[in-house]
Amino acid sequence: MEVVNVTADAETFTSNAYLALGESPTLVDAGAMSGVVDVIAEYTDDLDRVVLTHQHGDHVSQLDAVLDAFDAEVYAYADHPRRTDELADGDTVTVGEETCEVVFTPGHADDHVSLVSDASLFSGDVVVHDDGAFDDGSFGRTDMAGQSRERLIESIEDLLERLPESVKHMYSGHGDVFEGDVRAVVERALGRAERREPKYPDE
Repeated sequence: MEVVNVTADAETFTSNAYLALGESPTLVDAGAMSGVVDVIAEYTDDLDRVVLTHQHGDHVSQLDAVLDAFDAEVYAYADHPRRTDELADGDTVTVGEETCEVVFTPGHADDHVSLVSDASLFSGDVVVHDDGAFDDGSFGRTDMAGQSRERLIESIEDLLERLPESVKHMYSGHGDVFEGDVRAVVERALGRAERREPKYPDE
């Protein structure tokens, strides 16, 4: 499946927003980059759905612009004025050419979900490959109001339990796309989170 990070050239702070092409074009998160609609339009005229991993501003600021340009459904765990489909743990949702299981993974955000198929992990911010704090296995920050390191640890454990060995592609909310042994990356992220040390020196 072809997946494009449509915010890759952003000059301002944003999450990664992934356009999964194929039979059912799907955008995972909308990001916060002005002009993201133009980038999506370079790859497809149709967008079936937008799936939100969570609703922090860097992931949803451009959602209205995307929906105004494309007649797309919105899948989200938490309520949103433009949500058309509610996500729950254990649901399945089509992303491009793959069927993904929804895994509820709060800790970084109360409404956080990850999407797991036989080949791919869309992890949002719960686990990332690299983010400046750690390379080759990092995790979402938990030092702000409403966040919980303990709940994040539980979420990563849940994610590992439901992550097929066949997953080789990891598309996270920040940092680079990873291809390879995704399970090992998630295990390293869990180990680092379990130290319960501040992720950033100024926490």
